[in-house]
Amino acid sequence: MTALAPADLGRVHLVGVGGAGVSVVARLLAARGVEVQGSDAVASAALRALQDDGVRVWVGHDAAHVVADDGTPVVDTVVVSSAVRESNPELAAARAAGVRVLHRSEALAALMLGRRAVAVAGAHGKTTTSAMVACVLGAAGTDPSYAIGGTVRVRDGAGERSLPGGHAGTSDVLVAEADESDGSFLNYAPTVAVVTNVEADHLDHYGSQEAFEQAFVDFAGQIRPGGWLVACADDPGSARLAARHRAAGGQAVTYGVAAGADVVVSGVEVGAGTVRGVVAGAPLGAGEHALRLDVPGAHNLLNATAAVVTAVLLGVPADVAVAGAGTFVGTGRRFEPRGEAAGVRVFDSYDHHPTEVEALLHAARPVAGPGRVLVLFQPHLYSRTRAFADRFAAALALADEAVVTGVYRAREDPDPTVTAATITDLAGPTVSGGAVRAVEDRLEAAHAVAAAARPGDVVITVGAGDVTELAPVVLADLTRRAGGTGVASADEGRGDATMG
Repeated sequence: MTALAPADLGRVHLVGVGGAGVSVVARLLAARGVEVQGSDAVASAALRALQDDGVRVWVGHDAAHVVADDGTPVVDTVVVSSAVRESNPELAAARAAGVRVLHRSEALAALMLGRRAVAVAGAHGKTTTSAMVACVLGAAGTDPSYAIGGTVRVRDGAGERSLPGGHAGTSDVLVAEADESDGSFLNYAPTVAVVTNVEADHLDHYGSQEAFEQAFVDFAGQIRPGGWLVACADDPGSARLAARHRAAGGQAVTYGVAAGADVVVSGVEVGAGTVRGVVAGAPLGAGEHALRLDVPGAHNLLNATAAVVTAVLLGVPADVAVAGAGTFVGTGRRFEPRGEAAGVRVFDSYDHHPTEVEALLHAARPVAGPGRVLVLFQPHLYSRTRAFADRFAAALALADEAVVTGVYRAREDPDPTVTAATITDLAGPTVSGGAVRAVEDRLEAAHAVAAAARPGDVVITVGAGDVTELAPVVLADLTRRAGGTGVASADEGRGDATMG
């Protein structure tokens, strides 16, 4: 469909407005002068922040928020995410009254009109890479708008600060995390499309790896004339995509450690919470550029390279872009520190695909140093757990101890045949001879991980569901064990909708 301009949307009601993906759209629409309101199932910090920004919000979904008692619509547009079911009373009322209903991606596409848009896609890495692009552009003096599914942590002259996932900037650039899970990223027509990888996922929606890869081909086909595809040469699917895009007459820049990449990453050194390397290639001009990040994991050096390349394509000098990447210190729920107690550091991470879990645990190893890495993993979606059970088992074996709890159903109906044991039954001993074990009840799982931890260890709660709520449980157990000594970070409220 042809994207509408923000001014064409009228009064907008957003269902699940406290969710990570929808709240940022609400904030950006309001900044463009659109009359915005919304609702969510539960109170949260995101709702309170929207209220502080002047957005009218309700806790609880009610048809009266969109349609009056006599059936007359009181809003012009209703925006939903993929997490909202047709049975939702507000969505059902909007459908019955003929109110225009847009997916959040369509509302975001409206915000891209007249802007230089950057859309970051990939089965994993898109939140971090989107945040890095926004960070690099901001550090370079550009003030981009952005819509990212997590907070952005940056360092400046005043120290470290945390920025919200949605920001209405003063420049003509808009950076968006592009969700491929349901094909909604095909609503975007970006100036620069970044693809971190094309590794099969969301097969519940696509049905096959071929269909999944075709969606990325179609996504690249949406790039505006004269625009660019930025693709990782180290990922076979992304490399194939770049080749196909070029063959079709499109412009592409590849990056990676692969010798044939347009921008080559070399000299990678991973430290305890840091990573550094050298980037070089014609798109960055002459010479080499030393890139250092205060975040763990070699994969983050690749993400930062994608951000640097994107900024250069948008007119930022390469040395300025590289320096800007060094100001990035992380995003919310991506190996995010949550506190320390009894000599144990607790982190939380959103990783929910086997490749992500593997990269996370490789990154955690130097952070733990001589200590052990303990994981509390919550599988996300029955379909994903069934499809990748063997790979999850192998990835979790990279920890010293791992506890797997029950599956977070998200948008799927319960499937009693898929449980924590679906993964653990396939797991052998961990790298240190420990166990990957199933504890179906999530609170019992949190207590089990806390009981296993000892001074010097790193504990990570891992998954895209409500496992994030268990980091405070682990910290509380550890604090009690230490006699009341512990430092925990604030627990942020979260809404009921996803980036979908």
